[in-house]
Amino acid sequence: MAQQYRITLLPGDGIGPEIMAVAVNVLKLVGEQLDLGFEFQSALIGGAAIDATGEPLPSATLETCRSSDAVLLAAIGGTKWDTLPSPERPEQGLLGLRAGLGLFANLRPAKILPQLIDASPLKQEVVEGVDIMVVRELTGGVYFGRPKGIFVTETGEKRGVNTMAYTEAEIDRIGRVGFETARKRRGKLCSVDKANVLEVSQLWRDRLNQLAPEYPDVELSHLYVDNAAMQLVRAPKQFDTIVTANLFGDILSDAAAMLTGSIGMLPSASLGVPGSTGVFEPVHGSAPDIAGQDKANPLAQVLSAAMLLRYGLNQPKGAELIEQAVWQVLDKGNRTGDIMSFGMNQLGCRAMGDALIRTLSQSA
Repeated sequence: MAQQYRITLLPGDGIGPEIMAVAVNVLKLVGEQLDLGFEFQSALIGGAAIDATGEPLPSATLETCRSSDAVLLAAIGGTKWDTLPSPERPEQGLLGLRAGLGLFANLRPAKILPQLIDASPLKQEVVEGVDIMVVRELTGGVYFGRPKGIFVTETGEKRGVNTMAYTEAEIDRIGRVGFETARKRRGKLCSVDKANVLEVSQLWRDRLNQLAPEYPDVELSHLYVDNAAMQLVRAPKQFDTIVTANLFGDILSDAAAMLTGSIGMLPSASLGVPGSTGVFEPVHGSAPDIAGQDKANPLAQVLSAAMLLRYGLNQPKGAELIEQAVWQVLDKGNRTGDIMSFGMNQLGCRAMGDALIRTLSQSA
């Protein structure tokens, strides 16, 4: 009997429904090939949820996600909702989802594909062979610390406050994810902080050093965040796995993503404690300027589905089938507009999905 999984789909906004449709078709075919049964259920988040319910993360959506084996998210937000107060914007739905599911670890790979090396803004000799995994803490730090807000002082002047705070337990749990991830890769973990000026980073560095003896097969190093940003551009091949705090990881993972030349190719996984429901999503935005025009690149969404299989459902064979199909489609010269280069075959979102389905069918 086929193994059965319940997957919640969150298409979201902008190009989200278009790229989600491609990923679902790919998952269905892989499920047929590997005798995996998928029950898909859709729910609202972000701007679409605001329009329908008045809030970016309806309680029904969170409950649906909690009852799932994994969540596949597309993209949220857009200019339509930019004038809303910060607590009511679509992005709050994503923060609420992470907090509601206890997703404290974000894994974002940045790997240079030989087929797309010319798309990188850096020289080939700098980026060739780059394969980085950024492990970002998701539910603590400056985005969630208290106190926060804009306050009026005694003089009547406004003062903005955000608090960067971590407990030992929060640091230890993301540190262990970093060490475990590095152990499965090339055994090198770089912890990024700002311990020269921030007390919270001093505690971060102390805890990582305390954990290190438990992982004698992993080489631990430390960098200040400003130096890490410079090194990502100067010599990115020195990095294997990076573990860092929420704010630093938000910035560095985007910098690492652009080494590849297109943010439209990169997936991510947001994970909690083992056995909990993870969320898998592309790192790009909702691209409202091209929504509904069949121009979107669905490959990051498809690769997010591969991460869902590998990290969410422990089905690495399915993940490998999807990844190999993506590489083969690119090998044949197929490109969407964002990764287009001279002499290649430009496809729309649906046509790229069709190419993936044909390649998967031929490999069965």
